Amino acid sequence: MHYFDYAAACPIEEEALSVYIHASKNFFGNTGSLHDIGTDAKRLLEHCRERIAHMVGVEKAGIYFTSGGTESNEIALRSLQALRPNRSVIIAGGEHASIQYLVDQWEEEGVSVTRIPFTEDGVLNMAVLKATMNDETGLVIMQHVNGDIGTTQPVEEVNQLCDTYGALMHCDCVQSFGKKDLRAVSKVVDSLSLSAHKIGGPTGIGAVYIKPSLNVPPKTPSPAHESGMRPGTVPLPGVAAFTEAAGKSVDNLIENQRKISERKRWFLERMQECRESFRVVGNGNAVVGICLKGVEGQWAMLEANRLGYAFSTGSACQAGKTPYALTAMGMSKEEAKTFIRISFHPSHTRQEVEGLATVLKKTIHAHNLV
Repeated sequence: MHYFDYAAACPIEEEALSVYIHASKNFFGNTGSLHDIGTDAKRLLEHCRERIAHMVGVEKAGIYFTSGGTESNEIALRSLQALRPNRSVIIAGGEHASIQYLVDQWEEEGVSVTRIPFTEDGVLNMAVLKATMNDETGLVIMQHVNGDIGTTQPVEEVNQLCDTYGALMHCDCVQSFGKKDLRAVSKVVDSLSLSAHKIGGPTGIGAVYIKPSLNVPPKTPSPAHESGMRPGTVPLPGVAAFTEAAGKSVDNLIENQRKISERKRWFLERMQECRESFRVVGNGNAVVGICLKGVEGQWAMLEANRLGYAFSTGSACQAGKTPYALTAMGMSKEEAKTFIRISFHPSHTRQEVEGLATVLKKTIHAHNLV
């Protein structure tokens, strides 16, 4: 099977897997234990925390390891919202399901929530945001890179508005960490979320950053692990493997970006032979989003899967539903049904990429003959 769904999950990198095994065998102690084995584990944990903080460009004291992007988002949002309990929340319309569901819950509980649409290009509509924000705005939530269509959002510009009105800002960086330089973003936000399995780390590990100067209180009665920001013993082998994968991604960031751009160009060039049969609706970072004219994305995905190629119709956390990004762009439900998401990786060969284009063209042609 040729895999083109790297925005959903990546196979673990060999180096990260080796680190996981090594840490499991040699740093198995509980990081809260006071004997030498526990102390060695604690030392490795803090080394990983320092490395992740350096890669992101933030203070080590603000990094907490979690089970992944969803938990990181929830910890950050609940922490920030508690600091502005009586003020409104603004959310970008294309946010990840983990954020959408939590904000929906807040709205049911009486919190004032405003959703800002995207432009036709899949970027936050700044004119609407500027007209919406005021002194009652307490929290603004937005992704750095959208997971459905790959567009980079104007985080720094939004932060200027947050500063004007005294609002806090959370940024979901799950799709951008290890693929873009986060330092310009991390220095202006109050919290951000990361995930390991998007960059070749193990599933079930992530991190959240919350600015230490906010003095957010612990979330659990016992602050034995991660300063009480989450319960449970820290899964150190996973943290170590996450750190290894992140380091490899960050160290090779520029070259990986070049390779991704090259592979997307190969794909789109080969697809030009049937350019009347599709429309590109997102072409940012490692993602190409396409609407197929007259062909349901779900059908195309299943047919391509039968032929040995795997891609998706949007975020795995929203499978079977219209991607939030498309709704935020004002796309009709009928056109949204034709959407597919293809996400690339530097390891893809030209043969694989052009093979995907060939299969997709065959799939479109076969559907049109029905």
